[in-house]
Amino acid sequence: MTSRVAARAAQPRGENYAASKAAVEALVRGLAAELARHAIRANAIVPGWIRSPLADPLLDADAVREKVLPRVPMRRWGDPADFRSAAVFLASRASAYMTGQALVIDGGYPVF
Repeated sequence: MTSRVAARAAQPRGENYAASKAAVEALVRGLAAELARHAIRANAIVPGWIRSPLADPLLDADAVREKVLPRVPMRRWGDPADFRSAAVFLASRASAYMTGQALVIDGGYPVF
């Protein structure tokens, strides 16, 4: 499943979206507790600011680039390719003892 950093950070007029993403993380934890005894794991990937055809117009706006990008320690927007390894990890035996977790991939956004 995927959540978003909006589940963890407040944004004016973003309450509905944030609540829906927080619900995804709660669902992951509940599924993990319920399904672990059947050897089924439930985890989420939590992306930050990611380039996509839907997000690009926003991310390319001067105001967003000037206000948000400086708060990303890696100083770049994420790319869908940044999640490939995480998804493979979560689907592999390498994460066999990991369940109920939300793996945040956001370029360090909340540390600033």
